[in-house]
Amino acid sequence: MIAALHRYTHAESPTGDPPALAELAGILEADAAAAGFSTARERHPTGDHLIWTRPARGGATGSMLFLTHYDTVWPVGTLREMPWTVDGDVIRGPGVYDTKSGIAALLAAVTAADGPHPEIRVVVVADEEIGSPTATGLVTAEARRAGMVLGLEPPHPGGDLKTGRRGSTRARIEVTGAEAHAALDPDAGVNAIDELVDQLIRVRGLRGDRPVLVNTGTIAGGGRTNVVAGQAHADLGLRFADPDDERAVLAELAALRPIRPRAVVATRLLSHRPTWRPAPAGDDLLARIVAVAAGIGQSLDGRPADGAADTNTTGALGHPTVDGLAPRGGGAHARTEWVSVAGIAERVTLLTALLATLPGPCR
Repeated sequence: MIAALHRYTHAESPTGDPPALAELAGILEADAAAAGFSTARERHPTGDHLIWTRPARGGATGSMLFLTHYDTVWPVGTLREMPWTVDGDVIRGPGVYDTKSGIAALLAAVTAADGPHPEIRVVVVADEEIGSPTATGLVTAEARRAGMVLGLEPPHPGGDLKTGRRGSTRARIEVTGAEAHAALDPDAGVNAIDELVDQLIRVRGLRGDRPVLVNTGTIAGGGRTNVVAGQAHADLGLRFADPDDERAVLAELAALRPIRPRAVVATRLLSHRPTWRPAPAGDDLLARIVAVAAGIGQSLDGRPADGAADTNTTGALGHPTVDGLAPRGGGAHARTEWVSVAGIAERVTLLTALLATLPGPCR
């Protein structure tokens, strides 16, 4: 397992880097085939999504869908400043926690699963770190045919599982103005940057007293200080704890109108993960996982999480979903990222037991 994780980590795989993603995809597919999976791809110019299938064995029924991803937030070359190290129980390196150790643990568990098990399907997404804009349709289709969905994202600190997630939307506000000489004829222009600033002030008021997080992540526009800016845009990150708040704020965002005559304002969603709130089917699945863990001497619980992932999509659709089955560690998206060696072994043991004992639908 550690050797596999070492290989995956050294194949750096940032989102949106097709050559780097393709290199790791080939490594992962070879390991998946060795674990008994048939492999396929849904191809995209920005990176292919991987689809692995291992048929049911020993008369077991049902289908389990595992969701994970092989893209990371780390650009190629990060290993030079953030090298792979193993120090006692701590493995460090870009992507070891989020979430290459989860892939290594799953493949080790499936390799060890020599008894009856249901159909195992795995979707390994290439653009999860930017909201899965090209993968959401695939995730939705695969979830419809599965009896349960198990996410291989990192767990809560300490190892507890995730039973719900905040909604997460990436939106862009685009403003078109009109260029003109900023000194000789400024009134002939419409400053897109000024309009965008005023729109962003409006956006800050959209949430009202709702528990909604709004972060202006990037902003760009204009070209020269002596030219009235003709174009500007800003990308927003929004997080929602309640589906009603999500619908209201997104509707208000879509309804933004220009303040300045002749300005044009448009909004579009770059990615959208709906709010996933705990539901009876997910609670039942969690209870079954907790019982299996107890049977092998592991203590587990579950609760909602703030971060978003592909399980937002499946949980919000009502499919029995539990996430956080990757190994424990910490420092996701930080240069302190690490994963526990013992945690990897624990998750392999748990996943192996789940494959043998979880067949059958949830309530």
